[in-house]
Amino acid sequence: MSNDDIPQVLRLRKKHAPGGHARPTAKDGERIVRAQSVRHAFLAALLVVLVFSLLWMLVSDLLVRVLPWLTLALGVLVGMAVRRAGQGLDWRFPVLAAVMVLFGALLGNVVIAAATSAREFDTNIFVILRNVTTYTWPVFFDEVMTAADLVFALFGAAIAAFYSTRRLTRREFQAVRIYREGLDQ
Repeated sequence: MSNDDIPQVLRLRKKHAPGGHARPTAKDGERIVRAQSVRHAFLAALLVVLVFSLLWMLVSDLLVRVLPWLTLALGVLVGMAVRRAGQGLDWRFPVLAAVMVLFGALLGNVVIAAATSAREFDTNIFVILRNVTTYTWPVFFDEVMTAADLVFALFGAAIAAFYSTRRLTRREFQAVRIYREGLDQ
């Protein structure tokens, strides 16, 4: 028996040893590319944005403070949701995630401002949101939205774009490359 046949407990596995691995095919790559879904990514991101806006409003109402840095957490959550639900490989998924975070930052600030106004006027948040007019928006952007909100929203969008694409293993990447090379020919 040679020394190579004896299993050694302290030796690391040979992941990239020659041989032993079947070469990926174009069919494997096609399966990975066809698994992408912009619709699923959008629905997952929308769900995360709505739930996060509600939780952000509740936390801000509980602490009686607006926490604009929570937009960064929104970026991570939306990016992960788009990655998981969309299984995306191309540019559409980072763009979708970034746009959804910008929308979520705006929606969250609108909901927080409505909750604060509802507390001041001793009414319901839905009454405030129902009575929003075109004259309300300039006041909202002058008094509620700050430069910090914009900076946090942009950084949250960048974080979401970073986390939104699918991470491929070496074998999956090679399969996708073989599939795309077959399309080019």
